[in-house]
Amino acid sequence: QLSRHIKEYFLSGGSQFTGITKSLLSGATSGLTAGIAASLIKQNITGFSKNFIVGDSPAGAIRDLKRIWAEGKTFTLDLLGETAVSEVEADRYRDMYLDVVDVLAREISGWPAQDAAREKDFPRLNLSVKISSLYSRIGVLNYEDSLEQVKAKVRPIFRKVKEVGGGALIDMEMFSLKDLTIDVFLQLLDEPEFRDWEHAGIALQMYLKSAGRDVARIIDWAKARNRRVNIRAVKGAYWEYEKTIALQRGWEIPVFTVKSHTDASYEEMVEKILSSHDHITLAVASHNVRTIAAAMTAAERLGVPRDRYEFQALYGMAEPIKYAMNQLGYTVREYAPVGDLIPGMAYLVRRLLENTSNEGFLRKKFVGNVDSAALLAAPEPYPGEPPGAPRAPGEGPFVNEPPIDFAVAANREALRTAIEKVRREMGKVFPVVYGGQEHGTGDRLVSRNPTIPEEVVCSTGVLSREMADEALAAAQKAQKEWGGKSAGERASYLFKAAGIARGRRLELTAWEVLDVGKNWAEADADVCEAIDFLEYYGREMIRLGTPRKMGNVPGEDNRYFYQPRGVGLVVAPWNFPLAISVGMTSAALVTGNAVLYKPSSQSLMIGWLAYDILKSAGLPDGVLNFIPGRGSVVGDHLVEHPATDFILFTGSMEVGLGIVEKAGKTKPGQKGPKKVVIETGGKNAIIVDGDADLDQAVPGVIQSAFGFQGQKCSACSRAIVIEDCYDRFLERLTEAVKGITIGNPEDPKNFMGPVVDAAARKTITGYIEAGKKDGKVLVQVPVPDTGYFVPPTVFVDLPSDSKVLREEIFGPVLSVVKVKDIDEALEVANSSIYALTGGFFSRSPANIEKVAREFSTGNLYINRGCTGAIVGRQPFGGFRMSGVGSKSGGPEYLQQFMEPRVVTENTMRRGFTPEDVM
Repeated sequence: QLSRHIKEYFLSGGSQFTGITKSLLSGATSGLTAGIAASLIKQNITGFSKNFIVGDSPAGAIRDLKRIWAEGKTFTLDLLGETAVSEVEADRYRDMYLDVVDVLAREISGWPAQDAAREKDFPRLNLSVKISSLYSRIGVLNYEDSLEQVKAKVRPIFRKVKEVGGGALIDMEMFSLKDLTIDVFLQLLDEPEFRDWEHAGIALQMYLKSAGRDVARIIDWAKARNRRVNIRAVKGAYWEYEKTIALQRGWEIPVFTVKSHTDASYEEMVEKILSSHDHITLAVASHNVRTIAAAMTAAERLGVPRDRYEFQALYGMAEPIKYAMNQLGYTVREYAPVGDLIPGMAYLVRRLLENTSNEGFLRKKFVGNVDSAALLAAPEPYPGEPPGAPRAPGEGPFVNEPPIDFAVAANREALRTAIEKVRREMGKVFPVVYGGQEHGTGDRLVSRNPTIPEEVVCSTGVLSREMADEALAAAQKAQKEWGGKSAGERASYLFKAAGIARGRRLELTAWEVLDVGKNWAEADADVCEAIDFLEYYGREMIRLGTPRKMGNVPGEDNRYFYQPRGVGLVVAPWNFPLAISVGMTSAALVTGNAVLYKPSSQSLMIGWLAYDILKSAGLPDGVLNFIPGRGSVVGDHLVEHPATDFILFTGSMEVGLGIVEKAGKTKPGQKGPKKVVIETGGKNAIIVDGDADLDQAVPGVIQSAFGFQGQKCSACSRAIVIEDCYDRFLERLTEAVKGITIGNPEDPKNFMGPVVDAAARKTITGYIEAGKKDGKVLVQVPVPDTGYFVPPTVFVDLPSDSKVLREEIFGPVLSVVKVKDIDEALEVANSSIYALTGGFFSRSPANIEKVAREFSTGNLYINRGCTGAIVGRQPFGGFRMSGVGSKSGGPEYLQQFMEPRVVTENTMRRGFTPEDVM
């Protein structure tokens, strides 16, 4: 792998290497020289890493730690590794922390004392703890669960450190975990056994706009309890990550985007902490000379004793600065990472970014030769967020709806309240509606809570054949006037509907949890996508609604424009009950058509809400009609009816192909062939390359296979793994699947809920039984006895002709297939009759290029899961047996529901050609 990567990264394409360097690298990619070169490169990388990593184990680090101690400095030990994909791995990290304390306590107790008074305030044994490595399912969605699980892992670590007279500090990592980290710290220290411990601390990041609130929270807590804790003031090491994630999700960027603002924040917070030195011991963690000097002078000005603050610097960096501070008599602590190289790569990358940043003090001084006056100038303070101007509906370019930030406690509480509220509203009966009139029926369809099947979510009337004919007639009548409205007028209804959905967002999310069993994040994502469709298709219609001039010759005017098709039948699925319903319906409406909307019988509540949102935007009577009914009674009738001009369908392949066949038969009185747009599922595969990052691949496969119980047409049902990493992948996947939490989705700690109904459970269980006969169950997780729950199941060693490997299973069933190389992987992946989504995890540029070219999928995702397409960014849809039509959420989708026309006019009048004014 290493030899191949040398070639792909350094010798392919526009390589800048020449001469002997290129010759050496070229020779390193084959034969005996490859092995020699690989060995040398490994030695080189390992040697480089030793500049920043003190040792590969606590015992291996003792020599350098002893040297640090002999130089009059102290240290804090950091265990490398930031990802645990299973509880086995999380427990391993916890045990490693405990072992570190044992090793350090035994080894350093005999070292000569530096200063007895100083050691009282700054214990020689000091440990830094990262909570992300201690719980495999840590996250803000399951906030309370994460809080308890992490406390249970940190508690014995704190206990042991306290027992040996040491100090421990919880490191701060990603912004999303900030409040969770602070809660873990404060709640643990409020426990009786830690109330008298003065050597516990927490890192706070000063590049966060919330730094002032975070510092004040810790200070106020300590003062209220009249006790002492430590704060390590850091600037922050995840700047690029935080900025990227915020931009992707449409959230406010949580970090200062100008470095001087971070520096100013740091100096302000240092002064604030030093002012509370009776309760806070400060660690100034920085390599910036201006920052360090500002802290020193602030401490002198405030009269802070030197036993109330120390300076910290990273192992392997800023050696002259550490030496100078030590010589000045300050306590200097080195942050010393310990561990294997691979888990330490994230740490090394951050160190490289620090050392090479154009804004960094070290680069400016030693590479940029910036003069001292400029380097030591006071940093510019943050001026505050500029006020955001509100946008009118439909104004500006399309922007995706931001998902709910569940890191915010108020958001979590608001959704809990919404779920409680809609629970009290269950059981309503909704009518059939067409032509603006409500129609009650004696027959009813019932939607049940799949978690608690005896609970009726709602019920609706049932469309009869006679009512279907009446609804079609009403739609035809309304369409004539609706189709004559301008593109901008029709789009305005979508923008208004988007605003209504946005205002009812929590209600809609709550109903999805109850109606179809989605967890909080999945439900919120569906609501976001529905809003996105409304905003995106509205803007697309405005773009397409302007006639285009074709050709450019004098005396002739050629105008290309679109007209509506007429009346469309929308048959919606239950798995994305709001997003797909709203997406298909709004696309048909905004293009000037009238719609008969038939919701899924398994998600009637969401179906009604989709109708209600669009109708509440003011659509004229008859333009949108709500027609719940049984497919066996009215489905075929409406598909075949000569007044139906087009059909949109999302669902099973069998039903979809039946629609194509029935719609293809021309009936008397029919104006023309029917347009059919169908999306019919997939048998999607994720290929895991031999060099894949399994920290990414394992969670990516699990999310893709088991998110929303595998009930997605895009779900991963096959993991095709190259033999180089097959055993490691299986080992980590097995333990990670065992950690999946299953239960009522109203509780956010549960990753998986029920499948949609009893019929679905029976069908999926049948596939699982068939798989047990064909192959081997690698892992299966127990599920609750009540409700429509199906155990997440992973198979291995299935024969290639097994129905489990070939047929779509709309449930939590994953098969893992071992292959020799990338060519065999592609052969297996492409053997399906479907071509919807796929995924590929790899570090190989050549293999990524090959898979992108040869993997037959409508949507291919590289180094991420294969579900979760976003409107306007990843237009969604496949080919083969995965569907017919253009991709939803893309620039060609609306054209399917309109007929293109061209009008040509001869503008020459008796030899005179008027000037072209278009």
